Amino acid sequence: MFASLFLTVVASATAALAGPLAHAGLRRQTTTNDCPGYSASNVVKTDSTLTADLKLAGTACNAYGQDLDDLKLLVEYQTNDRLHIKIYDAALNVYQVPESFMPRPASQNASSSAAAIQFSLVESPFSFTVTRTNTNETLFDTSGINSSLIFESQYVRLRTQLPLSPNLYGLGEHSDSFRLETTNYQRTLWNSESPFIPRHANLYGSHPMYFDHRGSAGTHGVFLLSSDGMDININNSPTEGQYLEYNTNGGIIDLYIMAGPKASDVSKQYAEVVGLPAMMPYWTFGFHQCKYGYFDVLDVAEVVGNYSIAGIPLETMWTDIDYMNLRQDFTTDPERFPMHKMRELVSTLHGRDQHYIVILDPGIHATSNYAPYSDGVSQDVFLKNSTGEYLGVDWPGVVVYPDWFASNTQQWWTNQFARFFSTDSGLDIDAVWVDMNEASNFCSYGCDPYGTASQGNDPPQPTSTPRNNTGRVIPGFPSDFQPSTSSKAKRQSTGSMTGLSGRDLLNPPYRINNHRGRLSDYTIYTDIINANGIAQYDTHNLYGTMNAFASREAMLSRRPGRRPMVLTRSTFAGAGTKVAHWFGDNDSNWDDYRISIAQMLAFTSMFQMPMVGSDVCGFNGATDDKLCSRWATLGAFYPFYRNHADMSAPPQEFYRWPLVTAAAKNAIDTRYKLLDYIYTALYRQTQDGTPLIKPLFFEYPTDPNTFGIDLQYFYGDSLLICPVTDANSTAVSFYLPDDLFYDYRTFAAVRGNGSMVTLTNVDYTTIPVYMKGGSIIPIRANSANTTTALRQQNFNVIVAPGLDGKATGSLYLDDGDSLVQQGITDINFYWDGKSLTSNGTYGYQGGSKREAGVVVESMIILGQKGAIDGTAMFKSTGATTVTGPWGLTGPFEVTPGL
Repeated sequence: MFASLFLTVVASATAALAGPLAHAGLRRQTTTNDCPGYSASNVVKTDSTLTADLKLAGTACNAYGQDLDDLKLLVEYQTNDRLHIKIYDAALNVYQVPESFMPRPASQNASSSAAAIQFSLVESPFSFTVTRTNTNETLFDTSGINSSLIFESQYVRLRTQLPLSPNLYGLGEHSDSFRLETTNYQRTLWNSESPFIPRHANLYGSHPMYFDHRGSAGTHGVFLLSSDGMDININNSPTEGQYLEYNTNGGIIDLYIMAGPKASDVSKQYAEVVGLPAMMPYWTFGFHQCKYGYFDVLDVAEVVGNYSIAGIPLETMWTDIDYMNLRQDFTTDPERFPMHKMRELVSTLHGRDQHYIVILDPGIHATSNYAPYSDGVSQDVFLKNSTGEYLGVDWPGVVVYPDWFASNTQQWWTNQFARFFSTDSGLDIDAVWVDMNEASNFCSYGCDPYGTASQGNDPPQPTSTPRNNTGRVIPGFPSDFQPSTSSKAKRQSTGSMTGLSGRDLLNPPYRINNHRGRLSDYTIYTDIINANGIAQYDTHNLYGTMNAFASREAMLSRRPGRRPMVLTRSTFAGAGTKVAHWFGDNDSNWDDYRISIAQMLAFTSMFQMPMVGSDVCGFNGATDDKLCSRWATLGAFYPFYRNHADMSAPPQEFYRWPLVTAAAKNAIDTRYKLLDYIYTALYRQTQDGTPLIKPLFFEYPTDPNTFGIDLQYFYGDSLLICPVTDANSTAVSFYLPDDLFYDYRTFAAVRGNGSMVTLTNVDYTTIPVYMKGGSIIPIRANSANTTTALRQQNFNVIVAPGLDGKATGSLYLDDGDSLVQQGITDINFYWDGKSLTSNGTYGYQGGSKREAGVVVESMIILGQKGAIDGTAMFKSTGATTVTGPWGLTGPFEVTPGL
C-alpha cells in the first residue's frame, strides 16, 4: 500500500519538478513582479548597528496573503566576521523561531569599521547589499530586476543576485549533488518522510544554510533562521541574471551572514550561531547492526553470535519496532521479545563490552490500559484540535502526538524512559533511536484515522507461533537462548511573535513544492496549535528535533553524567548540538551509495552535525555482495557506521557473503586503528567547529577542479578517501591536487599534480586512502573486537612529511563516556624534518590499569628514502620505523638520526 502510494507521489512531484521555476515564475508573473516593495526611513546608524523603518512603497499586491505595511530593519555587526540582518513586523505578531528552541548568539557589538563585511542600503526602493571589506566584492545583493522585498502574512520573498555559475553548497536535507545546480533548480524545505530518498525533493530535515565559494576571493555563508516551509529557487535568467530566491510560507527574515574567508572559517562561524556539536561516546564509533524484521529476541541474539563466529567485530546491536508489543512505544512483545529474555540479551552484550539500542516513535497509541497514553492524557501533553486530542495513524494504529512545547511533556517523556529503560527492571539501553518524527502520519489530509488504521492493518496481529529457541546453539548466550538438551508499506496576540491570526494554515496561497503533496499530507495537520499558541504550520520543521532533544534529556536523567547518544531521522538547524542523524530510508543501489558521500559532506562540514551516516548496503531493496562489500569499506569512513535493512529486504549482515565478510574485516580493522584519530577530529569540532570531514575545496580553495568533487573527501584533516564508485568495477579515477600524498597501506609517496589518477585492480575488500603530506597520524598498533579492548592497545605514530619536510598532528584522549571529564590528554606532535616533539595537556590517566599503560610503540617516518620529484607519480615506500616506547603522560622528543 505504502509503496504504491509513494510511487504516485513521486511521479507527481517529478512532473512538477520538470520545470519548477518555470511553474513558479508563471504563477508570479502576474502576481509579484508589480509588488511595490518598501521604502526605508528613520535610518539610525551606530558603530555596530543600523536600524530603520520600512514602509510599503505603494499599493499592496497581496499576492499570497496580506502585505504588511510597517516593518522594522535591524542590522548588527555581531562579530568582526558575522553580520545579522533582521526584517520583522513592527507589531511583533509574525512568528519567529522561539528562543526556547534556539537561543540567539549574543552580539559582541563589533565595530563596523573593523568588520570583514559591510552592510549598505538604498532607501527607496529599499534594497541592501553586503560586501567584503578588503575587496569590495558583493556577497549579497537584493537590488536586482524583479527583486523587490515581499513581506506578506503567508508569503515572504527575498532575492539576492549572484555571480554567474556560482559554487553553492548546503540547503539540506537533500539527495542532489553536493555542489548545487544553478539553473532552474529548486530546494524545498519541509520535513517529510521520504522513502528511497527521492532526488530534487524535500527530505527529512531542514537546514537553510548555504556556502558560496568563490575560489581565491574566499568563501562566505548565509543562514536564514526560519522554520516555515519554503522553496529556495536558484536560477540564471537572461533578463534577471543569476540569483537565489527565498520563498517562504511566512515568518520573518532573520539572516546571519558569515564572512569566512576560508570555508572552514564559515563552518566555525556558523557553529557560533547554532551551537557547537555534542561530543559523542567513544563506543559510538564502533560498528552497528540492525534490521527491521528480526522475528524475536533469539533472532537478535543469533545475529550477535554469528558476527562473533565470523570474526567480524560488532560493537552495538539495534532492534527496530519488532521488539514492541503491537508496535507500542515502551513495551515489549510478551511472546517474541519477553522482558526477561531482553534483559538477558542486554546483560550478555554488556558482559562482552558490547552495546544495545532500540527505536522509539513519537506517535503514542491512543488506547486505554496503556500507561504512556493514560499518563500523557492526565498530564495534558498531547497535541489537540478543536474537538480534543488530535489523532493520526502510525505503526501502532491510531496515535496521538506529544506537544513538545507543553510544560509537562519533558517530564512525562522522561518518566516513560525511567520506567521502561530501568537498569534494575527494564531494558537497560545504551542509547536511543527516534524515528518517524517529521512527524510521519499514515493519514493524508482529511482521512479517517480509524478507517485508515484498519485498512492498513496497523498494527498487524502476530500470526506466527513463538519459539523457545532457534534449534541452533548461539555461542556466548545464556541457556535460555539455547536448544533443549533433549533435542507494509515499510516501516510504515500583539507582540507575541506566535504568528498572525486569520491565516489559512492548511492551504496557504503560496504552495511550496512538497513532494508528499499538501503541507498536512502524511504529517501532523498544520492547523494544530501547540501549547505555546504557535501553529504546527510554523513549527512543523522543529518537531523531530524537539523529539530528539527531549529524548536526550530523558537519557541524561536515567544516566546522569554520561554522554547520551540519540539518533534522529528528522532534523533542523542546530540539531547537531545534541543529537546524531542517519540519512533515512535509502535504497540498495549504486546511486544511493554514491550520494551518501555528498550527504555526509553537507551535514558534517556545513550543518555542524558531525555524527552522521547512511544505512550501509542500503535499507530498501536487495543488495548484493559487490555493492555491500564496497559499502562496507565506504561506511568504515562515515562517522556513524551501521548496517540496516527493511523488513522487505533480504538479510544483509556482513557475514552473509564471503566477499563481504572479508571486506568488513578489512574495513573495521582499519577504522578501529584510526578510531582515536577521528575521535580527536570530533573533539576539535565540538570545541571550535572545525569539521571532522571536509570536501576537497576546503583544503584546496583556489583549485577549481576541487569545487565540484563529491566522490572524494577528507576524513579528518589528513586522510583522503577515494572510493570505487562505479558499479561492479575494480577501477577508480580520482583527483589528486598539487600536493604530496602517501598511500595509507603501502606508505608509497604519491606526488599529485592537479590531475586525475586511475587505479585498477582495486579489490572489493579495500578502499584507496591517502595521507596528506604534512600530517602526523596516531593509530592504534592493533585493532580489537570491541572499542573497550581497543582502548588498551598501544599507538603507532605515522609521520608523513609535506613538501617542506615538516608535519604536524594531534591526539585527544579521555574516558570516552563522561559529560564532564576529570582529566583529558591533548597532545600536539611536530616534525621539523629531524626530530619529533610533543607537548600538550596530560590529564587523562586511563580508565583501567591496562589502558593507563598504553604508550607510543613506534614511529613510522615516511619519505626518507629516495627523492620525490615533481613528475613521477609513484615512488618507493621510503619508510623508517623507530621503536619506542614513549609514554603519553608527558612531552617527549625523538631524533631518529636519519
